[in-house]
Amino acid sequence: MRSEHTYRLHTAWTGNRGTGTTGYRDYDRSVTISADGRPDLLASADRTFHGDGSRWNPEDMLVAALSECHLLSYLHAAVKAGVVVTGYDDDASGVMTEDGRGGGAFTEVVLRPRVTVAEASMVDAATSAHRQAHEWCFIANSVNFPVRIEPGVSVSAARAEALA
Repeated sequence: MRSEHTYRLHTAWTGNRGTGTTGYRDYDRSVTISADGRPDLLASADRTFHGDGSRWNPEDMLVAALSECHLLSYLHAAVKAGVVVTGYDDDASGVMTEDGRGGGAFTEVVLRPRVTVAEASMVDAATSAHRQAHEWCFIANSVNFPVRIEPGVSVSAARAEALA
């Protein structure tokens, strides 16, 4: 069954220093992103593009969206596969290449999820669950560049100690 979901948010530029966009270096790239019932997200351009490095930028948020989407899809796939996940961390990275004409595009994102499972017998299924998660990830299905998954799986230290 197909269904449609709509996501709404509000983005407000907050970087007017009093003279608007009179020149390329005359304004801040500060932005506030808000949505009902959620804390505001303070954003900017990447520091490379004269943004505030202490704020999230669109490129960070794209990589974060892919990482979180995979994580959430993976947890569902793990449940379906009978895998008990006790920990999950991802060191994700993305490569964006400028085209020399003022634009550019991401050329790839690499997700490096490190999953901890409750039992050694779950390692193979836990590794396989990444394929299913990748197929289910809405965000990965929406981008036009490769999203590579380089997973690692380990067994819970607490469980391993109890067996020793």
